[in-house]
Amino acid sequence: MFSMIQSMPYAGAKISGNSMYPEIEGEVSFYEMYGGTLVVATVKNLPNGNGFHAFHIHDGSSCEPGREGGHYNPTNQPHPQHAGDMPPLLANQGTAFSAFYTDRFYPEDIVGKVVVIHAMPDDFKSQPSGNPGSMIACGEIKGKDT
Repeated sequence: MFSMIQSMPYAGAKISGNSMYPEIEGEVSFYEMYGGTLVVATVKNLPNGNGFHAFHIHDGSSCEPGREGGHYNPTNQPHPQHAGDMPPLLANQGTAFSAFYTDRFYPEDIVGKVVVIHAMPDDFKSQPSGNPGSMIACGEIKGKDT
C-alpha cells in the first residue's frame, strides 16, 4: 500500500492561511488507492503551538471567504459521517503531519473542491459541521494535470 506514495499524487492542494493567519502554509496530497484514497498532509505555522484543528473537504470551489461551501457530503449523511469529514490535525509547535486512508471518496471525486483547516477542533457531534470555529487556512484541490 505505501509503495503508492512513491508515485505522483492524483490530486493535491497548496494550503495558505487566511488574512488573519497569513503565515500558515502546507500541502495536502491525495493518492488513489484500492477502494479509496490515501491522504497525506503537512501544515506549518498553525496558531496556538499545540492542539487540534478541524480538517475538512468543503464543497466550494474557491478559498475566497463565503465561497468555500459546506462539508463535502454527496450522500447526505449527518456529521461526522460526511465524505469530507477527515481526522483532525494535531499541531506540535505549530506543525502538523497526517497520513490516513479513507474509503469515503476517490481523489477524482474531490478535484475542484477545497480543503479547509479550522481554528478549533471538531466536536464530532454538533450539526451540521462539528462546531469547528472559523476557517483559518484553505487550499483548492487540483488534479495532477492542472
